[in-house]
Amino acid sequence: MESDKIVSEVYKVQKSHLEKEWSKLLAAEGKFLSRNTPVKEKDWQAKIARFVPQKLETSLNTAFFKAFELIFDRGTTVIEKTYQKQRKEQNYKINEYAADVRNTHWSLRAFGREAGASKSVNMALSTIEGVGMGMIGMGIPDIPVFLGVLLKSIYEIALSYGFSYDTEEEQIFILKLIETAVSHEEALARGNMELNLWISGGGAFDISRSGQERITSDALSRELLYLKFVQGIPVLGVVGGVSDMVYQKKISDYAALKYKRRFLEKKRQNI
Repeated sequence: MESDKIVSEVYKVQKSHLEKEWSKLLAAEGKFLSRNTPVKEKDWQAKIARFVPQKLETSLNTAFFKAFELIFDRGTTVIEKTYQKQRKEQNYKINEYAADVRNTHWSLRAFGREAGASKSVNMALSTIEGVGMGMIGMGIPDIPVFLGVLLKSIYEIALSYGFSYDTEEEQIFILKLIETAVSHEEALARGNMELNLWISGGGAFDISRSGQERITSDALSRELLYLKFVQGIPVLGVVGGVSDMVYQKKISDYAALKYKRRFLEKKRQNI
């Protein structure tokens, strides 16, 4: 029948667009992994290593852990007021409708454009707060603000692709992707594989939110140890403060990849 042929052609077109986007995603993930797998210690880090207090990493770890607890337990509603959650959800529905009706690769990319716009705004915010804190020599006190902006960016990316962030499992997913984004070598490859397995529905997070908070805090404190030390020195701390923007971009870029993967995986399973 003619109607069956039309349906078949529509199906083929939809599948073709999805597979093209899927291939681009895999290529982008591959670039992220190859770029971030090596541990790149800069010369200046080696020079200041002897000046860094032994207890600083423990202090950073504790600060990150407490900040995660505070934000997840009481800070999410405050963050939501900064980007109008309902409007984000409405934009997703509009993009979803357009994707179903137009059935083009451009309509599929609308979700990424929405997420990208949010990332740009949040990177600017991170730069301002990081440099400001660095000017007055505040490294550890900067952590709750840094994580607040980072989670704001991830929340907006999640909403752009039609996902929530208010359940414990979703929060573990967010914490796991942050941990993975700042990891290197085997830890990066392993974390990426675990996330992809969970996204495909073939795995589960066998850990509590609190347990993952500790692991993610440890990963962040190791990665940002020298930068937060420098940020604690007035004026010179501007250098460390700029790192807030650098890591904001790195983690947000990785989050966008993982949420896009979830979005496309869901589409591929339903087609």
